Amino acid sequence: MAEYVRQPRKKYCQFCKESTDFIDYKDVSLMRKYMTDRGKIKPRRVTGTCTQHQHELAVAIKRAREMALVPYAVPVVSGRIDRRGRG
Repeated sequence: MAEYVRQPRKKYCQFCKESTDFIDYKDVSLMRKYMTDRGKIKPRRVTGTCTQHQHELAVAIKRAREMALVPYAVPVVSGRIDRRGRG
């Protein structure tokens, strides 16, 4: 076994670090950073945001979805063909 065990780095809230007061739902590029490629909101343990900012971020993403700035879900395109021969 390896003697070296890597310690996971502590994640810091980017919004607290920049002392952000308000998360704007119109800032789509910021929203995309905190969403998966399928359009789901990433959890706190992945992004490292604090509880307060994660809640504000989720509300902002939901508002952006409502205004059609961000999609609710992205269609999955697979290379598989079903029984009828369609792709």
